[in-house]
Amino acid sequence: MDNITKLCAWFSRQCVDGWHEDCGVKIDTLDNPGWSIKIDLKNTNMEHEKFQEVKIDRSDSDWIFARRNGDVFEAFGGVMNLGEMIEKFLIWAE
Repeated sequence: MDNITKLCAWFSRQCVDGWHEDCGVKIDTLDNPGWSIKIDLKNTNMEHEKFQEVKIDRSDSDWIFARRNGDVFEAFGGVMNLGEMIEKFLIWAE
């Protein structure tokens, strides 16, 4: 199963008791260019789990920064790093 399908499955498992009405997964672009991901953790099995911040800086266009910011998993990365950013979340979430 690819990372997009795994993320969809994780999202589907969270869609109980109205979680998806107030929370969710947001993927957006950055102006440098690159990607951002924000995944709400409130009322999920990840709500109280610690996350070790990730900083990978291979080049100006190949980088990832991932962290937990309160009740949100955040990841930012280069234009070709979206799949790897999703993978960082999935490894932690599984």
